[in-house]
Amino acid sequence: MKKIISGILLITAFFSAISVKAQTADEIVNKYIDALGGKDKLKQITSVYMEGTVEVGGNENPTTVTILNGKGFKSESEFNGQKAIQCYTDKGGWSVNPMGGGTAEAMPDKMYNAGKEQMNIGGALFDYAAKGYTVELQGKDGSAYKLKLVTKDKDETTYFIDAATYYITKIIKKANVMGQETEITIQPSDYKRTDFGYLVPFTLNTDLGQFSLATKFTKVEVNKPVDPAVFSMPK
Repeated sequence: MKKIISGILLITAFFSAISVKAQTADEIVNKYIDALGGKDKLKQITSVYMEGTVEVGGNENPTTVTILNGKGFKSESEFNGQKAIQCYTDKGGWSVNPMGGGTAEAMPDKMYNAGKEQMNIGGALFDYAAKGYTVELQGKDGSAYKLKLVTKDKDETTYFIDAATYYITKIIKKANVMGQETEITIQPSDYKRTDFGYLVPFTLNTDLGQFSLATKFTKVEVNKPVDPAVFSMPK
């Protein structure tokens, strides 16, 4: 009888631990969303436009990012007079690689699935459960909570969220870069709040393994009119 009771207590403790862990993960995500400006504020954002520079190999190059919430994401960077473009829409994605001929090409499904959340304001963590995603708290890494998000397509992303500010300090994910599986590490910093009240990291340091990028934004506009045609793939 004592063994049965002990077993029941162990099972109860096990499921209680899972429940607490899930609630803690949700609590961290909710505080992150609040830090961005809150759910109500994020739902009022229709578009975000950013201008800045991206530094590669010591050279600074102009770059822009255009987001139409839930509809499209497009980044354009100019290198030696040629444009590198990544574009995600709710229908699919395409890219232009100046090293690969400079023509627009449809994205492979794996590449598209790994990056499509960029067109959603608040990213993958915002309303993650409604999207069919899961989030697991994996403890702490220094002063940051470590959360693993898994999408319906089984893409995994690890977020490091500062325990004091609830800002994301690091993101690690696997992605397809120029046909090769690569682990990408992104470190957002220099967070500033726009006039609209939306929190944005004005600096992104991206490690792609073989090379790194330092992106610095100088202008961020919220709810600027965006023509959906800018996301159309050139023919």
